[in-house]
Amino acid sequence: MKNSLIALFVINLSCCFAQHLEKAQIGEVLDSWHKAAADADFEVYFSKMTGDGVFLGTDATENWQNTEFRAFSRPYFDNGKAWSFSAVERNIYLDDNKRFAWFDELLDTRMGLCRGSGVLRNIDGEWKIAHYVLSIAVPNENVAALVQLKKRKDSLLLIELKQSYLSNKY
Repeated sequence: MKNSLIALFVINLSCCFAQHLEKAQIGEVLDSWHKAAADADFEVYFSKMTGDGVFLGTDATENWQNTEFRAFSRPYFDNGKAWSFSAVERNIYLDDNKRFAWFDELLDTRMGLCRGSGVLRNIDGEWKIAHYVLSIAVPNENVAALVQLKKRKDSLLLIELKQSYLSNKY
């Protein structure tokens, strides 16, 4: 009985340690991805994403598939002035098979405090960003003013989006 408990404890401890190492690797991928943008290193930046990766920006129209995002980003990287995001808080979660991870992070950016969230996929032992969402963190007490600020543009875009969605639905 005692040996069984010790074995169970060791197995549990090794699983926790393995998960900690996996999360550390994922954190390193995200940190190096952000650093590559700050350094305007186009190749390193996009090497951290899957070939079919998606980047959702802060504007409602920014749903960038990988190829489109590369084209959009290229001039910023070529000019040596991409963007600089530094994580100040991050939570990482793993599925049981360690094939997928999802995360959320608070970022220090030129836009103030932002939130990033996304999904990574383990491809042949290497973590790659498959989906990233960037949003501006808005204090609750400022939401009403923000809603008013964007009301006109949102209403016009909503008309366009609803028409497009209905015509392309299934």
